[in-house]
Amino acid sequence: MVLEFFRRGSESQLEQTESKIGQMLSDARHSFDLASNALLAGADPAVVGADVHTTDKRINATERDIRRDLVVHVSVHSSGTDVPMVLAYMAVAKDVERIGDYAKNIFDLATQGIDFSGAADIDQLSSYRQRVSLLIAETAQTFLDRATEEARTYLFEGDILLKEYDEKIDEFVTSTEPSNHGVPRALYFRYLKRITAHLMNVLTSLTMPVDRLAYFDETEEDRLPLDE
Repeated sequence: MVLEFFRRGSESQLEQTESKIGQMLSDARHSFDLASNALLAGADPAVVGADVHTTDKRINATERDIRRDLVVHVSVHSSGTDVPMVLAYMAVAKDVERIGDYAKNIFDLATQGIDFSGAADIDQLSSYRQRVSLLIAETAQTFLDRATEEARTYLFEGDILLKEYDEKIDEFVTSTEPSNHGVPRALYFRYLKRITAHLMNVLTSLTMPVDRLAYFDETEEDRLPLDE
């Protein structure tokens, strides 16, 4: 919804900014997959670590580029009508940057010696990894296509995932298993929850006005109701 404001401005600038956000999401998925491989598939953290950190630096650099581009646009080209778009793109870029940070958090678990690859529940842990990786790709394509109805579908699915993560976190926090079993799993699902929530924030740029963006990283009870 809010992105339509920019159709009144420079279409080439729109395409450049959206393309950079799409690249950030692609990099975020790459970093997430690398980190998950180290945690879940037995990949050597020492081998994939350089790629994880290089990719994260690229995500951060692209976010800075987007900020500079938008500041220049507002300063030089804006008539004031596309200020909501500028705010929306800055919020979206920040959400994607946070996804990269949570991918690093998952990688940190692997560097701390956590290895789920031989665990009895590896199939379940891996299934969530696959769902999140796919959701990153789906979010990127939906954003680039400005596909509002698809965004609503993924927002609904994302809310279901958030509830599942909370159930898993509660399960492992209260587990009577040794701490080296429950704690890393609780953290893993916490990071998946945050990544999913930030993806949902990205999708809100297609469905909500600028003042209602970026509340899906809040718990459901702490989000602003739509009628406020």
